[in-house]
Amino acid sequence: MGHAQRAASAGGSRGATPTVAILGAGVSGLCMGIQLKRAGIDSFTIYEKSDRVGGTWLDNGYPGCACDVPSHLYCFSFEPNPGWSRVFSPQAEIREYLERCAEKYGLLPHIRFGVEIAEARFDEAQRVWRVHTTAGEEIAVQVLVSGTGQLNRPHIPDVPGQSGFEGAQFHSARWDATHHFAGENVAVIGNGASAIQFVPCIAPEVKQLTIFQRSANWIIPRMDRAYTDAERDRFRRLPWLNRFVRYLVWGLLEARFFAFFRESRIARRMEAKAKAYLHSVVSDPALLEALTPDYPVGCKRILISDDYYHALVRPNVEVVTSGIQRITNDGIVTQDGATRPIDTIVWATGFETTSFLAPIQIEGLEGRKLTDAWQGGAEAYLGIGVSGFPNLFLLYGPNTNLGHNSIIFMIECQVGYVVECVKAIMRDDLAYLDVRREAMDRYNERVQKDLSKTAWSAGCTSWYKTEAGKVTNNWSGFTTEYWWRTRWPDFRDFERVARRAG
Repeated sequence: MGHAQRAASAGGSRGATPTVAILGAGVSGLCMGIQLKRAGIDSFTIYEKSDRVGGTWLDNGYPGCACDVPSHLYCFSFEPNPGWSRVFSPQAEIREYLERCAEKYGLLPHIRFGVEIAEARFDEAQRVWRVHTTAGEEIAVQVLVSGTGQLNRPHIPDVPGQSGFEGAQFHSARWDATHHFAGENVAVIGNGASAIQFVPCIAPEVKQLTIFQRSANWIIPRMDRAYTDAERDRFRRLPWLNRFVRYLVWGLLEARFFAFFRESRIARRMEAKAKAYLHSVVSDPALLEALTPDYPVGCKRILISDDYYHALVRPNVEVVTSGIQRITNDGIVTQDGATRPIDTIVWATGFETTSFLAPIQIEGLEGRKLTDAWQGGAEAYLGIGVSGFPNLFLLYGPNTNLGHNSIIFMIECQVGYVVECVKAIMRDDLAYLDVRREAMDRYNERVQKDLSKTAWSAGCTSWYKTEAGKVTNNWSGFTTEYWWRTRWPDFRDFERVARRAG
């Protein structure tokens, strides 16, 4: 049975099966490929710049790296994993899980490894996307799906003197596993979600660890533990138990969204819980002051850790809140004039989150660049489609990140939506679908209005928003609302352009 016949039997198609290019073989790209295959659509290729699948779970291999969503919810709903070793899955296990999924669902023949995409331009005459690789190859496809996500480009701030530093330096997402910290003076610049995981791992090894903190974080206990052999055996023998735990965790996390409403009772309770946790570990008044946030809980990402504060009270660990003035060949000078000798710098400064598809250059109708369309901050209809860019679908796009639940839930919603759009293109023999401008504007006005009521729009700086203060990354409500909005495409919000006859 050929591609079109399989697609027709699965989706009631009468047109040709469209060719699909999926950018990235992380969680989003793999989920997209799996669901296309399950719909009988095999005419897709996944382009991955690395040599393995995994996305952010391949890039981030620093010590202590783990998910901050409980394991049984951080996996595909159609592919539960009863064998997780811990309540919060370690990075290596997540990467191995994704590799198993790619193999089990027959994705490996569809993946081209070591291929990086440089640009994609919509050819209006031929109604196809012309995708160009960094090696100069051109690929023509009807549908373009971005699975590059929000956390794929490490951010290293431009600090004077950085290039002249003579010691080792690397970003946490490009961890140098061959580097040995024993006996070194180590600087960690940044104190976000990555730093709080690897700092406790390297603190006992180094001579002196200096953490340069721009602002404090709200941190609550992680309460992680290993699953016993008996528990994992029950998960294997009782599939319903997997589902029950998954729904239970999802429900408990969903309720946490109330904490993100400004001045809510739950927010105040979470803030009190975080302060009590801090005071239970840290007694030094100066350190307590440095580690107490001066912004509402939830404005920045709420972090979870069982051992970060314990690492900070070690005698060989210092938290510095004075800003960095410059880096010398062998040290760091802060704004207060102090100089600290440094052998190695670890940048824990996060990712370029608000530029989304960058550095890939995207051109839509009439040669309009996506960077120009997003000059005021990235936005998309349902976080998936952008007006003027036909048959371009984004996964984990603008305003689809979460502060309270599992992003895989959101990705599965988006993937299901995109599959239905591809089916419609086949069924109705369309050249393309293009989101109507008024539909996208109406949707985003509502999203921004809802976001203005949340802690994310408070005065702090965070990776959720642009420098101008527009929240471009986070979804504005409960995941149930997003599921409801994406359960089926409303094609009245699209321009439906028919394929030319003949």
